[in-house]
Parts: sequence; structure tokens; C-alpha cells
Amino acid sequence: MLGPVYFYVIVGGGLAGLQLALRLKDDVFFKGKKMAIIDPSFNISKDKTWCFWEQEKGRWDSLISAEWKTGKFISTTAEEDLDLKPYSYKMLTSEKFFEYALAEIRKSEDFFLIEDEISNIDPVTMKAVGRKKTYNATHFFDSRIPSEYYETQDYTKIYQHFKGYHVKTETPVFDPGQFTMMDFRLTYKNSTSFTYILPFSATEALVEYTFFTPFLTEEEIYDEQMKKYLSEYLNIDTYEVLNEEKGNIPMTDFPFEKNNNFKITKIGTGGGWVKGSTGYSFKHTEKKITKIIENIKSGYEPSKDLFRSKYKFYDAIFLDVLARRNEKGEQIFSKFYQKNSVEAIFAYLDEETKFTEDLKIMFSLFDPEFIVSFFRKFRL
Repeated sequence: MLGPVYFYVIVGGGLAGLQLALRLKDDVFFKGKKMAIIDPSFNISKDKTWCFWEQEKGRWDSLISAEWKTGKFISTTAEEDLDLKPYSYKMLTSEKFFEYALAEIRKSEDFFLIEDEISNIDPVTMKAVGRKKTYNATHFFDSRIPSEYYETQDYTKIYQHFKGYHVKTETPVFDPGQFTMMDFRLTYKNSTSFTYILPFSATEALVEYTFFTPFLTEEEIYDEQMKKYLSEYLNIDTYEVLNEEKGNIPMTDFPFEKNNNFKITKIGTGGGWVKGSTGYSFKHTEKKITKIIENIKSGYEPSKDLFRSKYKFYDAIFLDVLARRNEKGEQIFSKFYQKNSVEAIFAYLDEETKFTEDLKIMFSLFDPEFIVSFFRKFRL
């Protein structure tokens, strides 16, 4: 039995799915095309925070909860002040983003929000099988992480896992004008682990304990480290936890993009849109959606040239070092932030550098382990 037929179906109403829907909705090129987002639930998520950097004003400025012009990096031996100009570091909560995105999409006569869970997409019949119905489309944008990612051992897998407290203190503690990118003074044994601080006022901040490791840990470890950091490093004895957030972001060189074709485009985390070496995804998502729209209008496969191979190779080398010698994280990040300008760092992480600029970054990070990983990954 033929189910509903749509021009485009977006499987998954997360960050990537909703950003893509907003762009399709706002572009006259797609006016009149019947489109759908399918997700098990469109309840507003309140448990995520996205941060990103950009120059001058941006599309999401009316939604951001906080913004910083300066930051700092702290190692066990030094503290580095980061002047972000011409960039700003911005914070957007999932609650504000989802409220805005869903309200805007619901205004469109072209979009349908469908609560269902897709189990399979057949690229021959172009039929998506859900728990409730089947759905046909000319193209699917699929955010589900492929099962092969979980099953294979052929690629490096680092997990960025964390837990954060939104704390309120009785006395002024934080500098609301400066966030902390990484503080390595408190680390968990033989791991790349650090504290991340986003201050909202002198008495409120989001304080997160974060791991970049090839292993996961029990929740009580995060709590123990958080309490120790607040007490011993920030000298906070009395505080209220207003909210908590936790997550696990894959940092990997798994080739998600190999699942793309002219009929199905993998998007979001399931499409490899999370930056492998950092876990950042918000601005990478925005850029990749812009490229998808350009490709469609030009008659190309939507996923054409979504990735630049040199950056995937750089990330693969870095991840291999972290997987083999996880305790070296502080040393590597210290070189990164202390030997390069913020402008050079952000351009590199945004994948907007020339090869000569890449070489400067590489020389600043030099460690024999990178040579070992280069040949390990080059063989693959």
C-alpha cells in the first residue's frame, strides 16, 4: 500500500533536520513542494547547549543566551588569555532553538510534522518504513546514525562525554565577560579531561566536566570531579544547581559520507557533520546545509563536495593520537592555544585555511606521536 508521498522527507527533528527545514522553507525555490519532518517526538528539548564562534552579527543573534569577546585556556603550568576579536563566542540553548524552529516551520503550508519512528529507508522503492506508516519521497535527508558505526572496529572512536551544572552562587565568583575554553588543572587519571565554564553573570555559570576519551565512565565520576572543581579551584562552598546537562558526542573518522547518494543524504551526527577533532557541530551544520541548497539548485547530488578530504585526514591523525596516548591531550591543546592566534585557530577549525596555514598549525603541535599516527592512517 502506497503511503504519503512527499518531495523531501527529513528523518529526525534535531539540530540538522530543523536547520535544513528552515532553509528549505525560506527559499522560494522550494515553494509549493510538499515536505515532511518525521521524528518520534517534537517535544521541546531543554537539555542541550550549543556554542559557536562567528564574526560580526549572525542569523541566530536574537536567540543566543550569552556572548563573549574574551576567553581563557588554563593548563597545569600556565594560563592564556584569548582575545577573540574579530570573533565572538556565542551560546544558544536547545530550548530557544527548538521553540523558534518549530514555530516557524509550523507556519509553512509546505511542511508537515509527523510523529513516527523510521526503521528503514529503501533506496530502490524510495519508501521509509515507520512504526505507524510508510512514507514515499523523491529524496530523504536522514539523520539516523548508521548501524555500521556501532559495529565496526576499523575506525577511531573518541567520545566527548560530559556533565554540566548550571550553578548559582551566593557571592560573586565568575567574570561574565570571559569564558573558559579548557581548564586542565583537574584531570581524571591518565585521560584528556578538563573543565569548561560559560559564565552568565557574577553569580551564575554553566560549569561542565568534559572527557575526550576512547572510554566512557560512570555518572558519579562527573559529579565527583565537578564538586571537587567547584570547591578546590573556584572556592565555592555554597551553591544551587539550577539545571543539569549531560551528553556524549562522537569524535570519529568513520566515513559517514559513504552512505550518501542521489536519493538519500545523511545529515547531522549521522552524516558526519560533527567536527571530528573538536565535537563542534552548530556552524558546520549551517555551512553544510548552505552547500546542500546550492547543490540542489545546480542539479547536483545534494551531498556533492560536502567534505574536504584534507581536514578529515587531519582529524583522523589527531584522533588516533588521542586514542593511543590519551594522556597527551593537555600537552597537545596547550601547544594549540599558546602557539597560535585565536584567529588562526578558529579559521583552522572552521576548515577555511590554506595549506601553508595548516603547516603552521601542524608545526606548532609537533610531537613524534603525530608521525606514528600519520603513517597508521596513511596506510588505511
